[in-house]
Amino acid sequence: MVRDVQVRLLRRKLMEGKTQEGAAAAAGISARSARRWQKGSYPSQRRKPHTWRTREDPFVQVFDAEVVPLLEADSRGVLEATTILAELERRHPGEFLRGQLRTLQRRLRQWRALNGPEKEVFFPQDHPPGREGAYDFTNCDELGVTICGTPFNHLLFELALSFSGWRWPTVTLSESFEALLLGVQEALWRLGGVVEVLRSDNLSAATHELALTGGRALTKRYSTLLEHYGLKSTRIFPRKPHENGVVEQAHRRTKSILAQMLVLRGSRDFSSVDDYQSWVREIIDREHNAMLANELAEERRHLRPLPSIALPAYTALTVKVRRWSTIRVLNQTYSVPARLIGERVRVLLHHNHLEVYFAGNLVERLVRVRGWRTARIDYHHVIWSLVKKPGAFTRYRWREELFPSLIFRRAYDTLRSFHADRADAEYVRILYLAAVSGEAVVERILTELLNSTARFDADLVRQTARPERPSVPAVEIGAPDLHIYDALLEEAAT
Repeated sequence: MVRDVQVRLLRRKLMEGKTQEGAAAAAGISARSARRWQKGSYPSQRRKPHTWRTREDPFVQVFDAEVVPLLEADSRGVLEATTILAELERRHPGEFLRGQLRTLQRRLRQWRALNGPEKEVFFPQDHPPGREGAYDFTNCDELGVTICGTPFNHLLFELALSFSGWRWPTVTLSESFEALLLGVQEALWRLGGVVEVLRSDNLSAATHELALTGGRALTKRYSTLLEHYGLKSTRIFPRKPHENGVVEQAHRRTKSILAQMLVLRGSRDFSSVDDYQSWVREIIDREHNAMLANELAEERRHLRPLPSIALPAYTALTVKVRRWSTIRVLNQTYSVPARLIGERVRVLLHHNHLEVYFAGNLVERLVRVRGWRTARIDYHHVIWSLVKKPGAFTRYRWREELFPSLIFRRAYDTLRSFHADRADAEYVRILYLAAVSGEAVVERILTELLNSTARFDADLVRQTARPERPSVPAVEIGAPDLHIYDALLEEAAT
């Protein structure tokens, strides 16, 4: 069958002066067909539309009487052909087959196009240069990235310019305000200017619910960010992600690029989060932003200047260290050294960690709690008191935090089978040994003991980790007799 593209090529070659045989060969058709199609309409214009049926409609008896009422009652258009076909099979056993599904799907599509409810219309928008930047978070667990062999569950904050399509990604651990602040500022300073409007969804890092009306308003911290850069804010309606389509499409394409580049890289493992962050930005700059040089140059001509300084990318808090040797930060609990109990400390809350200061000195740097966890307790902070009263371990509120690794958890379960109620005290002593002798050393010993299935306790672990030095016998050496040397000298002289 000759196609339109072949006829167009044939006629172009004839206009260029080729013979009919040469033009036919170039178009991939015979000389006879070339004579037929060198003038007149195209093949698609000569075909008659297929309006007749090639087989009998199996639903002709039931469609108007039974299917149409179902479709008319389905004002939201949720009924699918598979559901309707199953209902017809229940009503008329043996009359319909699964192989007739395509026919029913076609009939439903035709009925809804002619008689169904109106569909939502989407309106394409024109984006003036320099006006809008859209941002959002997206989950990147599907990429399967690992850090030093450990799965790295993370999010990607991405800001995309609506006119040029330029993107700036930032690896984050949660949808916190600190992550939003870091991502927006890094993007603007990398861009070298400020857009007029930031567009987003109603994420809790930027908005809060109004108690009286049930609506949402900008938080004070987010309003401060907008005011500092002279930005306006627009937000989408709840559950309408297509209204933020610029960044939603950016997420999809960015993750597609990263997934492909990870395959070419040959490994999904990175030495650190910073190493992974640098790789992500290098890939997006090379595979996407580099293609937008002209559009980005035009966009930059319409940007407003940056302020003289950036806002601190953290939230500063002052909290009191409670008697449990813990602090409370944004409804999360963190342990700190026990010597700070009763003191007020200054906490700088970053998007992925906390810095704890006392009297101007940095005393702790803690990994920020994320996900389902509500506390992060470092056994080094509490073990010195716990070893003096090991009975507190049994019902300690954050007991699960005192298992540094799966090996320690298995060791505790094994101790329970060996020592029953004494297991808590034995485990606390082992944990104390890990604090003073090194966690890696104790973990290696526990691994060997668990593999041997031998009965053990804290004393055996201590003896293995810190064996007693063998006693050295005392040896008495008498003073030398110097007369012997005199005799030797006299003998040598003779």
